[in-house]
Amino acid sequence: MTDILTNDASRRDFLKMTAAAGLAGSGALALDAAAQSAPINFYAWSAAVDLVKSHITAFETTTKLKVNYNNAPWAQYREAMVTKFVGKAPLDVLWVSDSWLPEWAEAGWIAPIDGFPQLTKYNAETDDFCLQSMRYKGKQYGLTYYSDYMAFFYDDQLLKKAGIKAPPATWSELTTQCLAIKRAGLSEYPMMLSMARESWLIEFLSALVFSNGGRFTDDSGVSVMADPKRGAAQAMQWVVDAVNKHKIISPACVETGELNGLKAFGAGNHAFALLSRYRIRTLNDPKQSAIAGRVKQALMPAGPGGSHATVGWMRFHGMTTQAAADKGRAANAAKLIEWFGGKAGTQYQFQKMLFADLGSGFGVKGLFKDPDIQESYKKYADIAMFEKQQLLARKKDVITPWFGEWDEVNSTAWQSAVLGKSTVAAALQKSSDSWNSLRKS
Repeated sequence: MTDILTNDASRRDFLKMTAAAGLAGSGALALDAAAQSAPINFYAWSAAVDLVKSHITAFETTTKLKVNYNNAPWAQYREAMVTKFVGKAPLDVLWVSDSWLPEWAEAGWIAPIDGFPQLTKYNAETDDFCLQSMRYKGKQYGLTYYSDYMAFFYDDQLLKKAGIKAPPATWSELTTQCLAIKRAGLSEYPMMLSMARESWLIEFLSALVFSNGGRFTDDSGVSVMADPKRGAAQAMQWVVDAVNKHKIISPACVETGELNGLKAFGAGNHAFALLSRYRIRTLNDPKQSAIAGRVKQALMPAGPGGSHATVGWMRFHGMTTQAAADKGRAANAAKLIEWFGGKAGTQYQFQKMLFADLGSGFGVKGLFKDPDIQESYKKYADIAMFEKQQLLARKKDVITPWFGEWDEVNSTAWQSAVLGKSTVAAALQKSSDSWNSLRKS
């Protein structure tokens, strides 16, 4: 999945924060001289590079440990890491996507952190969907440093022009409001939904299914997506009707990626949109959006018998099995993981730096009450809504070692139904059969 942390951050504001992080260390993280001899090998994708480097410098100054930092572009990162794992390249700490956890854990490339109480102590302050996304077969594999979720946005000015006093609370109300906006000539396709076959698609689909009270799989990992009473059918039927019956979503949605969808909404072409929550910063920036100041967030619409649930995702710092197998390396790796994923000194410095520079989300519940974050966020959005929706975020229920293969089939199935080439029932049955076949094999 493409996310906010796939481009270099600017240097805005981070120097002051990093200096504070360096001063915050009191020596509690320091090790004896013998443990300091070997550098910590840290690998990440090439995002927020300046912030990462500055935070590493503060870590080295505080702990007297050295860090070998390397990175690769997001598009090549997973392949690069697999190559390094197989070639037994020296690795200690690395960035991990929740989508890769089952594969990397099953292969024995990353190690659980349950034996490090200095890391698991942060669980009490971490959002539940983040914790669940870092766990596989009952074990926890890291500390989160970045998370976000799929959000529902609306153009407040367009709604007011159509005489609509409040955003929709249900998917049915959304249809009604879209039709009113369309009749008023304010937008040809009031709802923007990106359904191109890209890594974002599973997030869009999961938000639709979860808010309809549905799931793709049950607690044992068996597919329930073809069950007409489990939400996926309701979600898919709503999209099919929105495109073909009500014509409130463009049929070109199957070719519209997340970035192009963002641009279209920001250009004022739509009244509503499903987008990653962090996109609201761009949408309300006059330098980047034609509708700046007009975009607001509402809770995800609920389906019949559903809720305002949405899907969340996260990224975390993990430890390799190489590091875990050596007591000294493991201790050093745990300290670096804590510095980035936990507190550096007395604060969650890295999460705050990412938020200040990029507007990225975080998985630490207490940061919603942080004065710096509140002051920054109110300039472009409502932090109370940010927090309220995050409490309803759920982890993806399809992340398995075979996710990639199934995702291809599932994406095609949803698109076929939207284009009228397949019935909803047939599309979901095809996706379900693929899931169960891959699960058995």
